[in-house]
Amino acid sequence: MQSKAQIDKILRQNSDAVEIPGIVAMAASGSEVIYQGAFGKRDLSKQDAMTADSVFWIASMTKAITTAAAMQLVEQGKLALDAPIGKLLPDLAAPQVLDGFDAKGEAKLRPAKSPITLRQLMTHTAGFCYDMWNGDMGTYLTKAGIPGIITCQNAALKTPIASDPGTRWEYGTNIDFVGKAVEAVSGKKLDAYLRDHLFAPLGMNDTGFKLTDSMRKRLVGMHTRGADGSLATFEFELEQNPEFHMGGGGLYGTAGDYIKFTQMILNKGRGNGNQVLKAETVAAMSQNNIGDLVVTKMVSAAPPYTNDVDLYPGMVKKWGLSFLINTGKTPEGRSPGSLAWAGLANTYFWIDPARDVAGVILMQVLPFADGKCLEAFAGFERGVYDGLDAAGGRKAA
Repeated sequence: MQSKAQIDKILRQNSDAVEIPGIVAMAASGSEVIYQGAFGKRDLSKQDAMTADSVFWIASMTKAITTAAAMQLVEQGKLALDAPIGKLLPDLAAPQVLDGFDAKGEAKLRPAKSPITLRQLMTHTAGFCYDMWNGDMGTYLTKAGIPGIITCQNAALKTPIASDPGTRWEYGTNIDFVGKAVEAVSGKKLDAYLRDHLFAPLGMNDTGFKLTDSMRKRLVGMHTRGADGSLATFEFELEQNPEFHMGGGGLYGTAGDYIKFTQMILNKGRGNGNQVLKAETVAAMSQNNIGDLVVTKMVSAAPPYTNDVDLYPGMVKKWGLSFLINTGKTPEGRSPGSLAWAGLANTYFWIDPARDVAGVILMQVLPFADGKCLEAFAGFERGVYDGLDAAGGRKAA
C-alpha cells in the first residue's frame, strides 16, 4: 500500500512522543489485509513493545458482535425484531421510566408508554442509558445502590429507562439485554454461543470474555490521561467469572480478529469460508433502523471515563444493527452509508462497503474520545483512503 509509510509515520510520531502509549492499526479489503502496524509499548510501566497480536479490551466494539449473533437467531425465527422482548426477558416486561426527582430527592418513576422491542435494544432507542452520559441515572444508581454495569453483576441491569421506548436515541446498556436474549433462545451462555457461531467459524481465536493464558501474555495495559496531558498506568481487568457476559462491552481481542469480523460484513456475511449471516441480514443491519430519530451528542457526566462525544458535528447520523451510520462523506474520506463504532478505552473501527475497505485502530487510554487518540484514528483513516485513491480506488464487487 503506497500510504503505508505515511500511516507508519503518523502513528509512530504519536507513540514516540508518548502522546499515546501504544497503537495497533489494521485495514483490509474484503479479500486481503492492506495495512497493519504496531507502535509504542503495551504498557508504559514495562518494556514490552506493542505487537500486532497484542490483546486489548475492545469494550463497546463487542456490541456489533453480540448483535450479529442475535441476528443469526432472527434468521432462524428464534428471535423477532419487533415483538415485545418482555415475553422472553421478564425483567423488561414492565419497564419504568425515570422522570427526574421530587423536592425530597426521591426518584420519580412511571410505567413506560409502550413495550421494548429487540430492534429498539439493538438501536439504542429502547430507553436504556449509560450513567457516564446521563447524570440523572448516575444519581439514581447511587441512591438505589445499584452496581455499575462494568461489575457484570445481574443487579447492574435492574435499572429504569431514561425515556419511553422508540422516542429517542440514547446510548446505553441495551446490548447487554440483546446478549441475554441470545442466551434465552439458544440455551447457551453468551461466551459459548459467540465462540461456536461466530469466533470459530471466522477464525477469531484471540477474542473472548475470559483471558486465556496466551491472551494474558499479550495483554495491553490500561492508561489514563491526566488534565495536564500526562499518561499513567492503572490496574484494570473485567471480572473473569462474571454473573453475566457483558454483550455490550465485555470482550477482549486483537486487531486481526476484529478485522475478520469487519471483512465478514464487507463480504455480506461470509468469512473464512463460512457464511455466518445471510446477505440480506447484513444489508438490513447496514441500513438506518431508527427512522426519523438521529444520533445525538453524548455529553459526559463522568469525566474520568469519557469526554463529550460528538463525531462529525453538523452531520446527520443514523444507527443500524448495531452500527453508527454517517450520512455524508467524512473529512477522512469515508463514504456516506458506512458503518462504525468504538470502545471506551479508545478503540475504533469503520466499515465502508462502497469502497470495499474496513479499518481497526486499538489503543488503551481513558477517558474515551481522547483528542490525541482521535487524531491518530483520523490520520490512519485518511492514510488508508489516500492509498486507495492513489491505487485508483477500490469499488465493491
